[in-house]
Amino acid sequence: MFDKKVIPLDKWVQNGIDYVVENYREVFQTIKLPIEKTLEGLDWLFNVVNPVVMIILFALVTLKISGKKLSVFTTISLIFIGLLGLWSEAMTTLAMITASVLFCVIVGIPLGIISGKSDKFENMLKPVLDAMQTTPAFVYLIPVVMLFSIGTVSGVIATIVFALPPIVRLTSLGIRQVDKELVEAGIAFGATSWQLLVKVQIPQALPTIMAGLNQTIMMALSMVVIAALIGSGGLGEPVFQGLNNLDIGLAFIGGISIVLLAIVLDRVSQNISKKK
Repeated sequence: MFDKKVIPLDKWVQNGIDYVVENYREVFQTIKLPIEKTLEGLDWLFNVVNPVVMIILFALVTLKISGKKLSVFTTISLIFIGLLGLWSEAMTTLAMITASVLFCVIVGIPLGIISGKSDKFENMLKPVLDAMQTTPAFVYLIPVVMLFSIGTVSGVIATIVFALPPIVRLTSLGIRQVDKELVEAGIAFGATSWQLLVKVQIPQALPTIMAGLNQTIMMALSMVVIAALIGSGGLGEPVFQGLNNLDIGLAFIGGISIVLLAIVLDRVSQNISKKK
């Protein structure tokens, strides 16, 4: 019964993507433009600043947010990455993560708020988020390349799609977990829907929202590395080149740089959450 294909879903999907590429390319180029400009600006900024100045800035920021230990660890990690000859790649990766997370926040928090307030909208959104989270990361790359071509911007777009669900889900969860008595008290004092959201619900939900932001940052970092397969550059490139050429050393230094950067970003985002 199942020895041959009955439903040619693969051909339907291929034909659908081909149709979209042929007829709506200008739409996707318009979507690409703000992401491209944001990424180019961040990449230029992070790479044009002297590495010593960048290390000092990172040390001061982590000292303010997370304390002395993480500040020292950040300084040593960045110096180590620079000595490995991967400074430019690390800054490009940081620019890609920053751009991806920025757009995830712009899109994800409003979607999460709407989802937290509307059961109907949440039920509609859940299957989409499930598909985004469970689809293998490599699968994202094929339609993204066809719609946006290869390069760093395509890597960021794939990363946005991959990293968006956590911040949407946890924003929705945070809004739903706000004590109903607080909401009722706000209504009783004459608060408008906007005032209720900004002054009651979001402040109460902020720790949960920040936990979603932390997970989005981590997922963005993992996808940025995979996106090196479509020419996005960054720290994923030496890992990819090392795998292609069986150069264990090159893959290792790329991998250890990614780990160090991930630890710094994770600890900083966690401590921002704790301070709120």
